[in-house]
Amino acid sequence: MSKTVRVRFAPSPTGPLHIGGIRTALFNYLFAKKHNGCFILRIEDTDKNRYVDGAENYIVNALNWCGIPFDEGPGSGVKVGEFGPYRQSERKHLYKQYAEQLIASGHAYYAFDSAERLEAHRRDHEAKGKTFIYNWHNRLKLNNSLSLTAETVKTKLDNGDHYVIRFKSPQDSMLHLKDTIRGAIKIDTNVLDDKVLFKSDGMPTYHLANIVDDHLMEISHVIRGEEWLPSLPLHQLLYDAFGWEAPEFAHLPLILKPTGKGKLSKRDGDKLGFPVFPLEWKDPKTGELSMGYKQEGYFQEAVINFLAFLGWNPGTEQELFSLEGLINAFELEKVNKAGARFDPDKIKWFNHHYMQKQPNDVLAKAFKNSHSELKDIDINYISMVVGLIKERATFISDFWSLTHYFFNAPTQYDEKASKKALKEDTKPILEELITLIDTLKDFQIEPLKTVVKEWITTKEIGFGKVMQPLRLALVGALQGPDVFAIMFMIGKAESLKRIENVLKLL
Repeated sequence: MSKTVRVRFAPSPTGPLHIGGIRTALFNYLFAKKHNGCFILRIEDTDKNRYVDGAENYIVNALNWCGIPFDEGPGSGVKVGEFGPYRQSERKHLYKQYAEQLIASGHAYYAFDSAERLEAHRRDHEAKGKTFIYNWHNRLKLNNSLSLTAETVKTKLDNGDHYVIRFKSPQDSMLHLKDTIRGAIKIDTNVLDDKVLFKSDGMPTYHLANIVDDHLMEISHVIRGEEWLPSLPLHQLLYDAFGWEAPEFAHLPLILKPTGKGKLSKRDGDKLGFPVFPLEWKDPKTGELSMGYKQEGYFQEAVINFLAFLGWNPGTEQELFSLEGLINAFELEKVNKAGARFDPDKIKWFNHHYMQKQPNDVLAKAFKNSHSELKDIDINYISMVVGLIKERATFISDFWSLTHYFFNAPTQYDEKASKKALKEDTKPILEELITLIDTLKDFQIEPLKTVVKEWITTKEIGFGKVMQPLRLALVGALQGPDVFAIMFMIGKAESLKRIENVLKLL
């Protein structure tokens, strides 16, 4: 790639960052790092009516937790460089001059139409079965600098009349566009409307600010969601109007509901019980708390690995990738056009696999911190317990239900398991087993296993007749890791005590 790669993730601070936004940020990050480029965070906060306190900090924290921090962007400790500032609200002095430049070159014009008059035109068109589009069809019939005399326009501007600046879409042209993911696109400019570039409140619209900022920040590739695809013709026309080289565009597929129909929303997560945000979010207005993947116990590696496969495929059977592995494998050309179905079970699958990769001592610390009952338990013991059961777990929150019998003797026994394990001849078998265990001096796993299995074989007792009631005595149910590992962990005295407790039921 000949030119320096500079990509940007440009969210609006209007609330928590949706998982789809994280996917967009991730693909930008992977592409930048693949090509030794720069990943930029730009906060598009020109819409003050929708601005939400705390949203910008949330965005930064979410990117950092996901392990995809930006190289340039707002915030302390991050270089501003020659391309900042990185909040559009701090760049608003730039935009009007570019809007006026378009007017001077004949690519834009002042429009003084009132909202009421435009609404009247829309209603009139609807009554006639037509769609009102503000463009070459009718712009000369409306109240703008193309239909008014130069003197009238000057008077209106001097008097401070409200106006917007609209882009003048070309007539009778065929626009040839290129998208890295979707290929060649042709657009008849006659169907384009004259979009507003500069609003009456003195602020630019997304379209103008976006193009100006991308140019000034020397963005080489614009990688964004499919929802921006309809804006591509206008953006290309703006680059052409300014005489600037446009970046390469790539529009990512939508993330779909688990059913595969429609765009994934927060409501889907609420309904089906899975997060759609990376971190939990408390709405500053309503106080409503929304789930986050971090707080729900997901590992950031699992979230990133899962999101990478929403719309991208390496072309191999491999599914588990480190971040470095994703960087090496990622190519925009391997991103799909079709929407990607969000599968809540698949992200749990990823989390389960990353659970196995976590060091036992790290998991043990998190487990201990999550349960007050473990505060006086030695961390090394907890770590050994975790090592025995983590292959059965998806979340750290699963640990207690899988391990409680390592810390507390059963106080009740599963009814179904008891009927299966406790038979008429169980009592004499367990009594003899107690005698055998009591004589053992080496209570390590392998010697214990050897002695008990030899005894079972010598006595010609079915293994189930011994192992099932033994497991029931130790665990309270017919579940858990190796019986002899459990006995070794809880110790000889505790093992004998638990077998004796079951004998009292017989």
